[in-house]
Amino acid sequence: MAKSELYKAAGVDIDLATTLLDRVKADLGSTRRPEMLTPIGGFGGLFQIDLSKYKEPIMVASIDGVGTKLMVAAMMEKYDTVGCDIVNHCINDISVQGAEPVYFLDYIGIGKLRSPLYEQVLSGIAKACKAAGCAVLGGETAEMPGMYGNDFDLVGVITGIVEKSKIITGEKIRPGHVAIGLASNGPHTNGFSLARKILFDSGKYTAQTYVDSLGETVGEALLHPHICYYPAIRQAMAEGIALDGIAHITGGGLYDNVPRILPADVSVKFDPAALPVPPIFKLMVEEGNVSHTEAYRVFNMGVGMVWFVPEDAVTRSLEIIRANGYTAEVIGAVVPGNKSVEVAEQK
Repeated sequence: MAKSELYKAAGVDIDLATTLLDRVKADLGSTRRPEMLTPIGGFGGLFQIDLSKYKEPIMVASIDGVGTKLMVAAMMEKYDTVGCDIVNHCINDISVQGAEPVYFLDYIGIGKLRSPLYEQVLSGIAKACKAAGCAVLGGETAEMPGMYGNDFDLVGVITGIVEKSKIITGEKIRPGHVAIGLASNGPHTNGFSLARKILFDSGKYTAQTYVDSLGETVGEALLHPHICYYPAIRQAMAEGIALDGIAHITGGGLYDNVPRILPADVSVKFDPAALPVPPIFKLMVEEGNVSHTEAYRVFNMGVGMVWFVPEDAVTRSLEIIRANGYTAEVIGAVVPGNKSVEVAEQK
């Protein structure tokens, strides 16, 4: 038996990996930026910073995964949205500091490489990167039979650049600042371990169950892709809006994410009733008898991002956010305190 056949018999098909990658190379190539010095496929991606654009460029990097949302994708046999998820989550994480996303790297660890899963994931990554003007600089696919079984993991690494004088830190947030909530479309990429326990472990629902209150199946409601809010941030920064703090509402919800950017002597009182709560959250809270505090700590509950701006910047901020296609409302106020968060219960 030839060496390649021995490896294939052991569970790793090198030829299949090459074939599947060839199918999406055009999509990945469409994300190319002029700063890229080599095509995808080298041992390392080369990216030359355009120093003429900055006085003091600061690199901003982040890494994250999609988590157990991948299990819902497997239930639905639909994988394109999780590619968007990993890119948009990572972009949001660095854009809250004012960074422009410039390149992205992906990692897929999988038990058995297969089609169309592979192409759908990478096409989703390419689609999201292209929409944000972010290059796919490279990636790694590791086929590991015996490690992942029939499952896979998806991880993304993002790098961005921000002018040092324009870094958004939250240190300027003061009592009197207003909290603007940008709406989510569902759980994004967080809380899926609890979501699966509530919805699937009892056997009452499957991913294919159609629910009238959702207007779609449970799986479809859970797989709505993570929203990328960067375009609104980019415009606000370009216009010089006093965008003094931004929180990306991921795992930990409002309670844990907002304090990460607050000065030590302020707190925030939220009343998010002005933003719609996606029906999937209402279903999970009801079916799981989830308390108000736990719901707003595990899930985003309809708030995907929070901007903190002075009161005189609220009107223009809302105009910019809505002009970029997002739903947004004032949902809170900054008060003297100790980095705490209070979320009013909905009546």
